[in-house]
Amino acid sequence: MSKPTSPEDIAAWLTEKVAFYLEIPEADILPDVKLVEYGLESVYALALVGDVEDEFEIEVEPTLAWDYPTINALTGLLCELLAGVPAA
Repeated sequence: MSKPTSPEDIAAWLTEKVAFYLEIPEADILPDVKLVEYGLESVYALALVGDVEDEFEIEVEPTLAWDYPTINALTGLLCELLAGVPAA
């Protein structure tokens, strides 16, 4: 499977990962609700950082989920970071 590159694909990928960690349906995760409000704990936030780094081959801060607390905020950051990363 190719890496998500469009904002929509990145948001869907993030939603899938968060839903997995929280054990809730993807449809229950709204893009503008803070992930902590869903109960995202620090261990899963750090796991999400690892997923992002592995999937997109970039380095991000361990505080990613707190600095960019919603799916929309994370998507915006990743789009910006990926725009500056040369294609492999």
